[in-house]
Amino acid sequence: MADTLRITLAQLNQSVGDLAANVAAMLAVRESNPDSDLIVYPELMLIGYPPEDLIMKPALIERAAAELEKLAKVTADGGPAMLVGSVFVRDGDLHNGVALLEGGRIAATRFKYELPNYGTFDEKRYFMPGPLPEPVLFKGAMLGLPICEDIWHPDVCRHLADLGAEIFICINGSPYEIDKDVLRIDGVAKRRAIDTGIPLAYLNRVGGQDEIVFDGASFVVGPEGALWVQMPDWEESVVTTVWTQTAVGSGSRWRCEPGVDHELAEHPEDIYCAMVMALRDYVNKNRFPGVVLGLSGGIDSAICAAIAVDALGADRVWCVMLPSRYTSQESLEDAEGCADMLGVRLDTVPIAPAVDAFDVMLAPVFTGKQPDLPEENIQSRIRGVTLMALSNKFGPMLVTTGNKSEMSVGYATIYGDMNGGYNPLKDAYKTTVFAVSEWRNTRRPKIGLGPDGPVMPQRIITKPPSAELRPDQKDSDSLPPYDVLDAILQGLVENEKSVDQIVAEGHDRATVVRVERLLNLAEYKRRQAPPGVKLGARNYGRDRRYPITHGFRTGT
Repeated sequence: MADTLRITLAQLNQSVGDLAANVAAMLAVRESNPDSDLIVYPELMLIGYPPEDLIMKPALIERAAAELEKLAKVTADGGPAMLVGSVFVRDGDLHNGVALLEGGRIAATRFKYELPNYGTFDEKRYFMPGPLPEPVLFKGAMLGLPICEDIWHPDVCRHLADLGAEIFICINGSPYEIDKDVLRIDGVAKRRAIDTGIPLAYLNRVGGQDEIVFDGASFVVGPEGALWVQMPDWEESVVTTVWTQTAVGSGSRWRCEPGVDHELAEHPEDIYCAMVMALRDYVNKNRFPGVVLGLSGGIDSAICAAIAVDALGADRVWCVMLPSRYTSQESLEDAEGCADMLGVRLDTVPIAPAVDAFDVMLAPVFTGKQPDLPEENIQSRIRGVTLMALSNKFGPMLVTTGNKSEMSVGYATIYGDMNGGYNPLKDAYKTTVFAVSEWRNTRRPKIGLGPDGPVMPQRIITKPPSAELRPDQKDSDSLPPYDVLDAILQGLVENEKSVDQIVAEGHDRATVVRVERLLNLAEYKRRQAPPGVKLGARNYGRDRRYPITHGFRTGT
């Protein structure tokens, strides 16, 4: 029975479905921490989280079981035990669980009780809930092992406390959302610790996985609510915490010695880091050599170029200017200035020859019609085809640059500026784009590979946004001012408010009704948009899943 425990928290990135890579990462941590008593890994570390329908392949389940047995045998060497998240089959049911590997065997398993089934989560599609878990005895300490969602409800921790748990170790796959770190610590973990009088170690994964990104930011809180350990966000980190058993009255209590105390990214750096890490892992894990994107001289493409450079380095980012007869000299200068500041390759491919060809080709059927939206969209689609040609020919993934405000109301051309393999701004409203651009132009993110100084000419941020598809075009010709539009969209999309509720907040009814109409009409476009990182509570695709065809409206 020990009076001191060394528990190593391994905040790691994961490769969904790549069991060999995940096992190698776990063993590397174990090898580097031979004096640890117990090494803890994030939720579903063995197979990666979230596995989605990959989990329906029996071969994956079988391989996971075999790999877990191999990992267990490693602990026969007398070194550190391991807490490994994986999948388990019991009585024909599949469970999300955790195994204690100790002494060369699987010493204990515990299963997730609360299965999240909202927003990005649909675990009830795959797993059955386990029974309320019992504590696990490890070197004289009674460990309670709630898994992620289990601590968002009081029942599991209270049950474990009633059965004698002395330390909670909670493994997680908790995706980033704005203000999620505060909610995890103050709104959830501290409450469970204070309610039960039991300290809680919270271990989260880090890294991007398709449309979600994990920020890490693991921590340990004490039974009085004190923050004993704060691990960094947005990077892998391995921290060994030291726990001692001290006398309290007639009994004893485990306490964690105060350890690392990293400062977490504040707004809007956290948003920017989310976009950087998501793009980095998407490109690298899918084995693209780099990215290509259209650099227009506008703010959306400029900040996307900066994100790409911070994610991958300037040598893996290729920017292309695609001017038309409506492209201003100012835009040409700003695109060149942005490329120079970022240190990226910039090529220019004028689209006038292709536009002229389409004019000639369509003249017989467009006879008698004035140039309008179709001619504007042709320019955008020519740009999309051109960029895809470069991607196909040379291999870099095409980054698309539309923001959430535009995607919400359909101010984007399907098969044109929506072309691409990934969109860093998909869940960023235009006002967020402005805020992030202002921030990045004066600061470098903690995980960035780009320059310390400005990444775009200040004029890109201050000039009125324009698609430049017709003479003297401005976004404000077609849309309300972005501060107004984004406030309405926040109500309609993020908060599911009705037109009447938003009008009551001071907005013009005709404007709100129009925005609601455009939002509904653009659903078919969003279904065909590339993936992009989730930033808020209601991103398109994983969170907000509306039918394309429906007749419900909240305003007239």
